[in-house]
Amino acid sequence: MSTALLRTAAELHARVRHGRRAVVMTMGALHEGHATLIRGAREIAGPDGEVVVTVFVNPLQFGAGEDLDRYPRTLDADLKIAEQAGADAVFAPSADEVYPGGQPQVRVTAGPMGALLEGASRPGHFDGVLTVVAKLLHLTRPDAALFGQKDAQQLAVIRRMVRDLNFGIEIIGVPTVREADGLALSSRNRYLSGDERRTALTLSRALFAGRDRHAAQEALRARAREVPSTRARAEALSAIGESRAAADAHAVAKAVPNAAAAVRAAARAVLDEGVHFDPPLVLDYLALVDPSDFTEIDDEFTGEAVLAVAARVGTTRLIDNIPLTFAAPGAAS
Repeated sequence: MSTALLRTAAELHARVRHGRRAVVMTMGALHEGHATLIRGAREIAGPDGEVVVTVFVNPLQFGAGEDLDRYPRTLDADLKIAEQAGADAVFAPSADEVYPGGQPQVRVTAGPMGALLEGASRPGHFDGVLTVVAKLLHLTRPDAALFGQKDAQQLAVIRRMVRDLNFGIEIIGVPTVREADGLALSSRNRYLSGDERRTALTLSRALFAGRDRHAAQEALRARAREVPSTRARAEALSAIGESRAAADAHAVAKAVPNAAAAVRAAARAVLDEGVHFDPPLVLDYLALVDPSDFTEIDDEFTGEAVLAVAARVGTTRLIDNIPLTFAAPGAAS
């Protein structure tokens, strides 16, 4: 199969459609993370459907002093990766094609969620993201669109836009793809020197530390739930030397209000080490949030959560996150 390169919306709309169309939106500089999205889109579209990959470096989502000018443009290589992953077409429009007449006066705003975390660090960023995503959804007219969970807040605001504005398109999140050393795949990783990369690994190490602390807490709570509070059971545990373990498990099970704080503390301890590296890690934020609105969770929270981090290493700003689930006290694990 040969992947078509399309430059205009007219070329895209002229294509005869059969079955479902799934779209993967990118800013180019494709890597294995993008390839995973494209393969997922291929599965969703099926053999009779169509997969469209967009390649467009969106100026609206770059703030003053950010890396718009040096953002990598590698269209020839992108075409090869898209083709190998199963794309039918790459839609790579010019800025004039997407924004005829210059930057749009009417834009989509991200609301309160867009002012948190990434939005606080990069004012206006999510307004630019949502505006271009809305335009590209209208231009490509897909049945489904796939986005990586590495950009968890971006995924959340896109889902909210599609729901709130009745786009009628399925938005699918795809798990983060990591390199062998744990670093989340990103087009910006190519900016890192060897020493900077070693410092950058602090982000994933911190997330994994938070995940491990969370897993240990959940395991102890699950164990506590399995220990009946009868005298006979307590005596049986004591006879085999398990009374202290059971007591510890119950203590952890009752310490639910500290669960979120412990996860943050475990991740923060690793990030604090990165401050002393050469070059140092410059932390922007560490947050444990509700993915529905990206507000910080409280100590009574139960359900799905996201542990997110952003930091700068040298001149490169990196983000990463990991999903966690907080079980309710007494719930089955």
